[in-house]
Amino acid sequence: MFRQSLRRCADAARRAFAAWERFWEFGLRSESEARGLSLLKEWLTPEQHAQYSVHRYFDVTGCHSGKCYRIRHGVGMNIYEIDASGRPVAGWCFVPKDNLVAGDVMLAQKIALETNERGALLVAKSFPPRWRAAQTPA
Repeated sequence: MFRQSLRRCADAARRAFAAWERFWEFGLRSESEARGLSLLKEWLTPEQHAQYSVHRYFDVTGCHSGKCYRIRHGVGMNIYEIDASGRPVAGWCFVPKDNLVAGDVMLAQKIALETNERGALLVAKSFPPRWRAAQTPA
């Protein structure tokens, strides 16, 4: 009974959060956030842009190791190292020193991993990946 109630509360919270994100996306976003996302989308490859439009994440390939990293929408703790089967094996967090909007942070992360993967991971903090947080939405 308790688990069922807890599950219902978690589902309701997820639905409320998703509704809030859509509401934010269609009207409450500030001009700087809109510019940041616009700049990010200009730098994404067509495949990454399509992936981001559907899932709110995109995959990049590290320039040194060839590993796949998934950058989720956000400003921290939003990078997952993905294995060949698409499952997260490690989480990475590195962000610019200044407070930037999500689009700018994700662009900086993309460029860092694609041009200086080793340097980016040297300053990154690792965290254990959570499967639910990184899996592809149904």
